[in-house]
Amino acid sequence: MKTSARTEKIRKILRTRYTDVKTQLEYNNPFELLVATILSAQCTDKQVNKVTDNLFRKLKTPHDFATAPVEIIEKLIKSTGYFRNKAKNIQNCSRSIVENYEGRVPKNLEDLTKLPGVGRKTANVVLGAAFGIPGIVVDTHVSRIAQRLNLSDNKDPVKIEFDLMKIIPEKEWNDFCLHLIYFGREICRARKPLCNDCPVTKLCDYKDKTM
Repeated sequence: MKTSARTEKIRKILRTRYTDVKTQLEYNNPFELLVATILSAQCTDKQVNKVTDNLFRKLKTPHDFATAPVEIIEKLIKSTGYFRNKAKNIQNCSRSIVENYEGRVPKNLEDLTKLPGVGRKTANVVLGAAFGIPGIVVDTHVSRIAQRLNLSDNKDPVKIEFDLMKIIPEKEWNDFCLHLIYFGREICRARKPLCNDCPVTKLCDYKDKTM
């Protein structure tokens, strides 16, 4: 990993470029965000939003999801992919929330990651966006860019999370990850990064630059 001065330059550039960042998932409460984030695995946020617009009109609360026939949930979320596994996780997650947390989404990482289908990435999305609690969300964009910019020497998402926690101020954790996500979608793409248009190219040693 490179120096803190270099990291500060990267943070400043991305802050300036992406001044207003937020999750692209649409939701009205923490439970809706939790469900939407589970659905977002291997699916675009745009498609998830199309699905949840109808889904949350028919099933509104953890109790609704916990008691609905799983086949109904599968049908409503089918277009997000891996729908059988997602439906099972969402229903079991909802049941746990009803049985163990009085129908409310827990506000801490430990309890969130006890819920079926909820890993650290999903938990940190909910904590950051719904509750304003700092967390590092390591999705495919954050993982890829953290390695390309040499902010982490690891490939494991949990190790990347802890590497970033060491070099990014806690108050910036949520926004910094969103900066990387926006940057990954616009510039630092997986297959053909737009290195000629990259605002941090002078700070980047990525060996496969497309100049």
